[in-house]
Parts: sequence; structure tokens; C-alpha cells
Amino acid sequence: MPTSRSGRSLPSEPHQARQWAESFGSDPERYDRARPRYPDALLERLVATAPGPDVLDVGCGTGIVARQLRAAGCRVLGVEVDPRMADWARRDGLEVEVAAFESWDPAGRTFDAVVSGQTWHWIDPAAGAARAAHALRPGGLLAAFWNVGVPSPEIAEAFAEVARRVVPELPMLQQTAASAQAYTALLDKAADGIRRTNAFGAPERWEFGWRRSYTRDEWLDQIPTSGFAGQLGPEKLRELLAGVGEVIDAAGGGFTMDYTTVTIAATRADAPVRPA
Repeated sequence: MPTSRSGRSLPSEPHQARQWAESFGSDPERYDRARPRYPDALLERLVATAPGPDVLDVGCGTGIVARQLRAAGCRVLGVEVDPRMADWARRDGLEVEVAAFESWDPAGRTFDAVVSGQTWHWIDPAAGAARAAHALRPGGLLAAFWNVGVPSPEIAEAFAEVARRVVPELPMLQQTAASAQAYTALLDKAADGIRRTNAFGAPERWEFGWRRSYTRDEWLDQIPTSGFAGQLGPEKLRELLAGVGEVIDAAGGGFTMDYTTVTIAATRADAPVRPA
């Protein structure tokens, strides 16, 4: 089990690791600038599958997903636990309510879709699915999705070697064969939470492949936005960034990341749902 810089073990369930989950708002400008967007194919399928344009964006952060959905013609309300992230999203005219989603009150409002980009693992899968069911209209869509990035085997091994040297306490960074399949356990937990509500049809898995090229500076800009970065301390983070930068320099100053956006999606049943 990984440990934080305080030496304490981190919970095995991501949604219990509140220190990590709420660390992203320390630099919302960087987060919004550096984090990858989502592929058009995913946005098109979300819009086509939802019965209407009213969308609730759970864990909306700085509004990356919300802005993409708004551009696709949706009306989006965000729910975000971190007021710093919420404030950043509001700068672009997005409406955001600050709350943990498990205890958020829809106040009688219902939506055509509840979506969550890169955040559903920070939410209790059963309580989150029940809350989503309560907020969805019959036939509404629940969709949780994550970007999974895989560089070339050579770059992956070089990055992993840096992690072994600098942050041996974080084995998650030392993997060289990460892929969409590596998210199987996370997707299974999300699907199980959906099934336990008895409020949805069978969960489906969607996958969308795409690519993005990164310069050295672009990739180094993104690393501090990861949940683990806030647990390292400034010295270790600088050492990690220096090592990764050397790898990219040796590769010619940039590299290509193959992304797969993995999604768990389910449609709310017609029967009324009582709140959890």
C-alpha cells in the first residue's frame, strides 16, 4: 500500500483518500491548462445517448468537461467539492455548486445525464450511483470516464526507472504496461456500484482511442496536477521532474501519448428512485 509523505498508509479505496482527492485545487490554473481534454467521439456519444441537454457534471473541477459539453449544446451544472476549483470554473460562466456529491442535494431538480470525467473513483461508488439515480430523469444517462495514457514502451520504461529511483514508495508510477486494461478494477467497482442501486440497466463499457503529442514542457506542466504530486514534497517533486525531463530530452524533446478514454455508462430505469 502506498504511503503519504507523512509516512501514513493511504486507504486502499480511492474515495477514502480524501487528502489526495482534495489536493487538486492547489493550482487550478495549471490544472486547467495542463490536463488533457476528452475526445469528440465521447462527447458525441454522450449527447446522442442522453434524452436531453440538461447535464450534471460531478467533480467538475475547473470545468474541462463542462465547457466541452456546453460547446456541444448542453446546459451544464457542476458539482465540485473544492471551492478553489469551483471558483475557477465559474470564471468562464459555468454554474457550480460546492459539495461532496454523495451528500449533494438536487433540491428537486432532475437531469438528462450525470457525467464524471476523471473523478468517479474519488466518490463512493454505491452512494454516488444512488445519488445519480435520484438526480436523473427516467431514461437518463450516467457516464463516468477516464483518460488512460500510454507512451511507447521505451518511454514508459524510462519514466518507470525515474520513479523507482525517486519515489520507490509509489509503485503505481513504476508500471511499464499501463493500458485501458489496467483500469479494470476501477471500472468494475463503478459498475458494481451502479448495479447495487437496482435503478439502472446493465452498465456498458465504451472505449475511445486518440493521440496527443507532448513537448517536454507540456508534460512537465501536467505532472504536478496529479494526485500523488501533492504528497511528495517540493524536493522530491523537483527531482522527479528533472528525471522525467531528462528522459524526454533524450527522446528528442517530445513524445506521443496514446490515450484510451474508458467509460462506464448506464441508463436509469423508468421506476421512481428514492434518495440514498
